[in-house]
Amino acid sequence: MDLLHSWGVELAVHLQASYGRYQGLFGLASAVADLHTAFFCFFPIWFHLRRDAALRLVWVAVLGDWLNLVLKWVLFGERPYWWVHETRFYGAEPPPSLQQFFITCETGPGSPSGHAMGAAGVWYVMVTALLAIATEKQCPPLLYRLLQVGLWVLMGLVVVVVCMSRVYMAAHFPHQVVAGAITGVLVAEAVSKEKWIYSAGMKKYFYTTLFLTSFAVGFYLLLRSVGVDLLWTMEKAQKWCVRPEWVNLDSTPFASLLRNMGTLMGLGLALHSPLYAEAKRSGGRTSKVGCVVGSLVLLHLFDSFKPPTHTAALFYLLSFCKSATVPLVAVSIVPYFVNGALSLQSKKGAWPRDYTH
Repeated sequence: MDLLHSWGVELAVHLQASYGRYQGLFGLASAVADLHTAFFCFFPIWFHLRRDAALRLVWVAVLGDWLNLVLKWVLFGERPYWWVHETRFYGAEPPPSLQQFFITCETGPGSPSGHAMGAAGVWYVMVTALLAIATEKQCPPLLYRLLQVGLWVLMGLVVVVVCMSRVYMAAHFPHQVVAGAITGVLVAEAVSKEKWIYSAGMKKYFYTTLFLTSFAVGFYLLLRSVGVDLLWTMEKAQKWCVRPEWVNLDSTPFASLLRNMGTLMGLGLALHSPLYAEAKRSGGRTSKVGCVVGSLVLLHLFDSFKPPTHTAALFYLLSFCKSATVPLVAVSIVPYFVNGALSLQSKKGAWPRDYTH
């Protein structure tokens, strides 16, 4: 395994030396691949464009990231930025010099890559949704074929750039990003075959959230009881990260778990809220555009709230609540007020005018 890791470090050093001018692009790729972008940007757009694709996107992202967490706890993957300092592979020779960046110091295990897995899964959902729309619009065969090739090539390029960015940032080894991308596509394909996710009731959302959370916490406690510390990576991150402020609670396994569970629970609450039942009666183009713009603006402002990190329990609780609010805003709150405003405007326009001479 050390030999495989050493090849990964060599590739990271090569990328940092030869493609330093693309640091901004790699940073952007990592940011876009984060599920935060999927929930705060892609989901509001897709929900008002094609509801089933938005639901599939959330389920793929949540289940994929949950599986990623479990796999990381099982596989005990190293990360380049700490492995290079602790390994004995290089003997008496000095280890290669790896640059670190503000997104390098992830605190969880490294295998498989969550960014690569999330990007592959989310983009798979979006590409298949666009192709489904083209089929429904009876796109000419040649144009459809060109669109199909173009979208899959675009997805491939995005995933490759994301994988390169994670290696460049010294956050992952190459085999970890490849494993993440493959697993992400497999999860997306498996979830896409399930039809119940489009009509799941509130009980299904509640029990699924409860099961996924309980399983992860129970698995953690079980392994801890037999002497396996699943938070072993936190100490390594704090020890080898060049800047202590780059080590954040936000990147811990439990922070990721509770964010995703909050999103899933919030989606269930939103879909079964009285506000959504009232708002979905109106679905015109103006309404959809208003809902998309309103959701994106409001979520951007809401995202400026950062949960305090001085107490881990409080941070996790507020992260759960913040994530649960995102689908509530996009699915029920914004549509309710947008449609209400449009309805009021149309009524005013329909009132007869009293002309006095």
